[in-house]
Amino acid sequence: MIEIEHVNTTVRDVQATVAWIKDVFGWTVRWEGSAMNGLGHTVHIGTDRSYVALYQPKTAKAGPENDYLTAASLNHIGVTVDDLDAVEARVKAAGFTPHSHADYEPGRRFYFHDADTIEWEIVSYG
Repeated sequence: MIEIEHVNTTVRDVQATVAWIKDVFGWTVRWEGSAMNGLGHTVHIGTDRSYVALYQPKTAKAGPENDYLTAASLNHIGVTVDDLDAVEARVKAAGFTPHSHADYEPGRRFYFHDADTIEWEIVSYG
């Protein structure tokens, strides 16, 4: 078996990102500490099998907008859920706006952008 264990992305406010991820996905912090030779702080948040590593540098630079045209950029992070409607309600409660709803094989989905403009795809195959 081969699977993705984690993705690592830079955020402006790691604790704010951790808070909404806990509320929306119910994930837990797996590890937290100083990173990149003391130049930032990292939190690993997820499940026993996979996680998102959130890195907050001491000074974050503004990045390009997510446009699907820039090589080596992160287009979105996909998360599977059992109850799409319940997760969408929690996304809205966290202050984010779901968009691009679709229902096609193999499942229903929607997307949203977080405070760092990272796009998340939420999918239910059930």
